Amino acid sequence: MLLESRKSTACVALCALACAVTPAGASEEPATLNRITVTDSAIEDRFDPGTTDPASRARFDEAQVERQHAKNLVEILRSASGVTADLQGDGETIKIKLRGIENQRFMGEKPGVAIVVDGVPVFERTGKVNIDLDNIERIEVLKGAASYLYGDDALAGAVIVTTRRGAGQRGLRLDADRGAFGYRRHLLHAGFAGDAVSGHIQYSEREQDGYYYLSSTHSRTWSGHLQYALDASSDLSLGFEKSERFRDREGSVTGATAASLDPTGREEGRGYTRNFDVDLSRWNLRYSRDLDERSQLMAVVYEYRDDTTFWSAPMRFDAAGRPVAGVNDYSTFNDYRQTQRGAKAEYRVNLEQIALLAGLDLRRNDFDNDNRALNRFRTTPRGAVTEAGTQLSDDETRERMRALYGEAKFALGQATVGTVNVRRDRADVDFDAAPVIGNGNRAVSAGRAFEVDSYRAGVTHALGTSSTLFAAASTGFRLPSAEQLYRGETTTNAWVRSNHYLRPEQAISVELGARHRTSLAGWDTRLAASIFQIDRDDFILDSNGQYAATNTTTGGGSQFRNVGGARSRGLELEARTSPHAGWAFEAALTLLDARFTRYDNFFLSLGNANGAFVADPSAAQRANPAFWRSNYTVVAHDNTGNRIPRTPPRRLDVRAHWFPSPGWAFTGELDARARSWADELEQERWPGFALFHAGARYETKLPGPSGTSLTLFARVENVFDKRHWLIARGTGDANYDGRYDREDLSIVPDPGRIWRVGLSLRY
Repeated sequence: MLLESRKSTACVALCALACAVTPAGASEEPATLNRITVTDSAIEDRFDPGTTDPASRARFDEAQVERQHAKNLVEILRSASGVTADLQGDGETIKIKLRGIENQRFMGEKPGVAIVVDGVPVFERTGKVNIDLDNIERIEVLKGAASYLYGDDALAGAVIVTTRRGAGQRGLRLDADRGAFGYRRHLLHAGFAGDAVSGHIQYSEREQDGYYYLSSTHSRTWSGHLQYALDASSDLSLGFEKSERFRDREGSVTGATAASLDPTGREEGRGYTRNFDVDLSRWNLRYSRDLDERSQLMAVVYEYRDDTTFWSAPMRFDAAGRPVAGVNDYSTFNDYRQTQRGAKAEYRVNLEQIALLAGLDLRRNDFDNDNRALNRFRTTPRGAVTEAGTQLSDDETRERMRALYGEAKFALGQATVGTVNVRRDRADVDFDAAPVIGNGNRAVSAGRAFEVDSYRAGVTHALGTSSTLFAAASTGFRLPSAEQLYRGETTTNAWVRSNHYLRPEQAISVELGARHRTSLAGWDTRLAASIFQIDRDDFILDSNGQYAATNTTTGGGSQFRNVGGARSRGLELEARTSPHAGWAFEAALTLLDARFTRYDNFFLSLGNANGAFVADPSAAQRANPAFWRSNYTVVAHDNTGNRIPRTPPRRLDVRAHWFPSPGWAFTGELDARARSWADELEQERWPGFALFHAGARYETKLPGPSGTSLTLFARVENVFDKRHWLIARGTGDANYDGRYDREDLSIVPDPGRIWRVGLSLRY
């Protein structure tokens, strides 16, 4: 009843807003539709969605990205409603989340958001996104389930990144930045443009010593693009990127006390992973041809490689059974190799009252995992010794995906446009694991095929020439992973089982919204509002609870099952103005209610989950600290109805831009977020915060050829040095003391005030 009441309240609020933004007499003079065009594409985002798009979007062009002088995507995307992100300590590796979807997940799971770079659906190791900020032409955030266009894992939407290209990249450019904690950035760019050929090549590097202990990072990236006009109606373009990255400790500490007294983690808090060496390479070849003034053909072939090595799983005990906590005491060396290859083709035709899109999507993905023991260790003080170099796992996953998709956009009246999307995916997932000690020296070979249909139906209605109402319902899905399907076949643990019958996770998204353009006190202003609901079903969770112990009969053993459900409901409001009287403004407000609708099988581990299971410890055992270091128990919880952790119910971002004289620009930003839960139990809080950020920019022309200029900038994040937590997660008894409290949270403290200054010279 409470949720239904909130839904009704949100509907009333939206209707009131729609009436408020509709100009007088608009219903009497509806807008006349021009030729209807298809603007969606899984290959290219250069098509302006316009007023007939039945979805919420946020778009940032190259000029907006450059003016931010951002260090990471968070600094850009936080001005869009509905967007949150997990930020690693290096400041450049993030996990993007939309509308509360996947905020309960962390570590290596997929983010529930399709990440698309130049038409390439990219899944990077640990679900994070490593994007070269120096090679971005445009970013678009599509909100709402979007598998109808992008397929697997688009449960909550998509983030579409287009890299730099075209004649606008001609000339020379040199950038140099400096900042807090040893931050350094350099960029060299050279481009040309002719009648038929244009292109550029670029080298950029970023590095920093880091605020956190052992948190140094660096990246070296070569990128470029070459475009050739075959004739007046067709072109061929080649884009590439080669990046070498290193990042060390992510900055987490264990417990609220450590976050306060030792925020850099020098004394404790090694983090679950360290020493990431990442080699990324990407190329894509694109063909585009205008068949006539109404129709177009596009095609792209691509390859994306991700070769990553890193350490994981900090040791608790050395080979002698002694407790260890050294910064290099890790148990596992991970070698991960990923290759994604594919091809897409789209045909579109735009007629007077109808427009059609037909697409083909072919993918071939290979994921190889080779994990070995990094050091000699024991899991318990008296457990068996694992020798350094022992093969812990060696497996390969092969995905073969084929999809057909289409869109029809058609007139329903003088001012109304309908949109229908359909997509059918066929995926074959094959899994092979080599014989290793951990699985009884037996090889595993298995496979599974999935067929999934995705849909969207939407409508837009113009109210006059400056207002639009829209509504849409769409679906999303995520395929089970190889680990979820076959985990029991790669271990001798009797309580860990495979599940070959898992169903894909499903999401249904419904949205109602309004867009309006008006003049407020002289400012040309764009307003947007939407209410949404995303329901997830067949949520795949471990039957023992997420990250719970597996060597116990509690919950019937450990097995991934379709046992969960979740719902996100919310209201999003945005306002953006054009400059007027030397000022411009932006504001984004998100109100969110995200809850588990089904999660009754959660088991919290207390003690050392790698030790011996004790179903009902005695009072003496519970009071003995030594007992918990080599034993554990579990406590059952029903989390149904609980708020999804790390989903703040309110989030606000407000920016004011001041242009006092030609060439000068100053920006102030309020970034605020309400408190939320850090765990599924609704026991430990993640405090909210309100931060202030500021920036200054000066640009002037220099003597020389047209376009020669110098830009100087300064930027300060968290001006008032307000300490808070970047992220807080709680899953169990992290310090093995037999109880779960705020001292068991995994916390990444914020580094406080951060400054950057730099210059850019263009010729």
